[in-house]
Amino acid sequence: MMMINVNLYNYNYNLYIYYWKYNFCLKSKHLLITLMSLEFIVLSMYFLMLFYLMMIMFNMYMLMIFLVLTVCEGALGLSILVSMIRTHGNDYFQSFNLI
Repeated sequence: MMMINVNLYNYNYNLYIYYWKYNFCLKSKHLLITLMSLEFIVLSMYFLMLFYLMMIMFNMYMLMIFLVLTVCEGALGLSILVSMIRTHGNDYFQSFNLI
């Protein structure tokens, strides 16, 4: 019964990852939407790693490193978003060729 529940969780998280990948690739008109999609992909990967590491009874130090890198990636994305809005006035990907 436990293995069925774990497989069901993995299946649901894989669906979330694919959904956010779809949003990331095809719905990328604004930089903010793309950054949010990227954060949800990383969050889904975090939960997938969490379930896997809990199944094999492994320590969670790798998850802390992963979360630190995720926070750094989010801060970098937000700083790029703020600088782009200050210089161009919007966050459209069409204005990237002006940079």
